[in-house]
Amino acid sequence: DAAAKSFITTSSSSSVLSGDSSSSSGGGSSSPSWVDRYLPQQMRPYAHLMRLDKPIGSWLLAWPGLWTIALAADPGHLPDPWLTSLFAVGAVLMRGAGCTVNDLWDQDIDKKVQRTRSRPLAAGVISQNAALAFLVAQLLASFTILLQLNTYTQILGWCSLLLVGTYPLMKRITWWPQAFLGLCMNYGVLMGYSAAHGSCDWSVVLPMYAAGVCWTLVYDTIYAHQDTKDDAQIGVKSTALLFGDRTKTWATGFAVLQNLGLVAAGSAAGLSMPYYAAVAAGAAHQAWQVSAVDLDNGA
Repeated sequence: DAAAKSFITTSSSSSVLSGDSSSSSGGGSSSPSWVDRYLPQQMRPYAHLMRLDKPIGSWLLAWPGLWTIALAADPGHLPDPWLTSLFAVGAVLMRGAGCTVNDLWDQDIDKKVQRTRSRPLAAGVISQNAALAFLVAQLLASFTILLQLNTYTQILGWCSLLLVGTYPLMKRITWWPQAFLGLCMNYGVLMGYSAAHGSCDWSVVLPMYAAGVCWTLVYDTIYAHQDTKDDAQIGVKSTALLFGDRTKTWATGFAVLQNLGLVAAGSAAGLSMPYYAAVAAGAAHQAWQVSAVDLDNGA
C-alpha cells in the first residue's frame, strides 16, 4: 500500500544509536539498505523496527558485555568463544526488542519529529498489535539465549527488563534520559562478567559499569543534538537541551570519568600495561572526536 511504499523509500538513513537520522538536505532519502534490497517485502518493516540495517546500536550494546567476558577470562586465555557468540546474538535481539519498546511508547512523538516519522509504527506500516507480537517473539528468543547462562546471570538478565521497559519514559520526566540509557546499554558489563566468572566481582564491574554509563552520556548527548529543535517544540527532555552550548565541556568531563573508571576496573582486575596503553589510545581518539564534532550538523 502507499504507506508501505513511502516507508521503504524513506527509512534507510543512518544513525548512531536508534538507527535514524535526518538527511543533510532536510528530508531526502539515501540509497536503499540491504534490508530493502534483499529481504521479502513483508519482512522489511520488522527488520527496520529492529534497526537491522543500522548495526551501530547492536555494537554499542554488545561491547560492554564483551569487555567483561574478556576481563573474566583466565590469564593467558582468549575470551570464551561460546559466550562471545551468545552475547553477540543476544545484543542484536535485545537491541531490536528495545527499539520495539521505544517505538511503541513513542509512536505519537515520532510522527512529529523529522528524523523518526518514517519508523514503521509512526508511518503506520506495522500495527501496534503486530509490534507487540513481534516484541514477544524477540523476548522469547532472547530468553532462549539467557537459559544457556548460569543462574546468577539469568537473574541479572531478568532484572534488566525493568530498565529496558521504562527507559522510553525518561525523556518525559527528566533532563537526564541519556544517563538512564547508559544504565540500559551497559548492563552487559554485569552479565558478561558473571556469565564468564559465575558471579560479579564488584570491585571490577562497578567502575566498568560507571565508565560505560559515562561513555553513553558522551555519545548519546552528541547524537541527541540533531533533535534539539523538535524536542524543544514537543516538550521532550535530553542532556543535549540541558547542556546546550556547554555540551563539549560536559562531554569532556564525562570522558575523563569514563577513562578513570576503565583504569580503576583494570587495576582491580590486575591487568598489565597493554590494557592501560589501549585505554590511553582510546582516550586520545575520544578527545579528538569531542573536540572535532559539529553539534549543529545533524547529517
